[in-house]
Amino acid sequence: MLAFPREAQKHGVFFPCREPRKGCSDVTPTPDPGLVGVAEAIGPSLPPRRLGVINARGLWELYLKEVRRFLKVYLQTLVAPLVTTLIFLAIFALSMGTDLPRHSVGFMEFLAPGLIMMAMVQNAFANTSSSLIIAKVQGSIVDVLMPPLSATELTLGYTLGGVTRGLLVGVAVAVGMAFFVTLHVHSWFYILYHAVGASLMLSLLGVLAGVWADKFDHMASVTNFIITPLSFLSGTFYTIDALPEGARLAAHLNPFFYMIDGFRYGFIGHEQATPLLGLLVVGATDALLGLGCWLMIRRGYKLKA
Repeated sequence: MLAFPREAQKHGVFFPCREPRKGCSDVTPTPDPGLVGVAEAIGPSLPPRRLGVINARGLWELYLKEVRRFLKVYLQTLVAPLVTTLIFLAIFALSMGTDLPRHSVGFMEFLAPGLIMMAMVQNAFANTSSSLIIAKVQGSIVDVLMPPLSATELTLGYTLGGVTRGLLVGVAVAVGMAFFVTLHVHSWFYILYHAVGASLMLSLLGVLAGVWADKFDHMASVTNFIITPLSFLSGTFYTIDALPEGARLAAHLNPFFYMIDGFRYGFIGHEQATPLLGLLVVGATDALLGLGCWLMIRRGYKLKA
């Protein structure tokens, strides 16, 4: 049986015993001279660090990891969404015209907030979902699970990284569109609330999908059959007032509709649903998704063996 000299244990340096000697808890070895020198150089070990209720340092480092991950490839994560959204804008301008009125504003003024929101939510979802599924496939998820980070801190670190990417994409797209479309501001509160709330919603959905998915095919299924349909069928490119009664009811059951409608209301001052209802739906959806993410991570669902 192996044992460790008590004197070495005081200094945080351990080596197996090879021959009996006084001071060992069991069979005492002849210590490695190199390790003895290390023990003398280290001296007394440092006291444990008290983390408190929240491991703020760990949360901050996880958030920085997520932000630096997408900033390192900014051409793919920030510039590419801007180019794609401007192409959408050009296609609709050429096919539908720029003077087609929508709620007393031009079609481009009506369309622009929807395109900005679509770019924001798609990138917020992509950031968290890709980070988790890549870490699981590569086996590096253990590097995040081993540090003293609670389920709350892990959920916040990942989701805030996704929110940051979504907001940066929104700012970039809005600035790019301002050269081609006049963006009016009716209410900064509704613009900021729905921008943050929508980015948070899709970031949390990305965490749920990333935890649930076992491979990239699973993630593609979530994107193709849930995120994209809900985004495109939520009034991004059109007003739901023209829909049949049944389709209009289905649109009102889609939480994506409320975040796009509220965001557009902040620009053009016209809403298709009660503004207060939109605030409540977005806030409640974020709270439920956050609770779901916390429960899955806390239980280690598909994260721990």
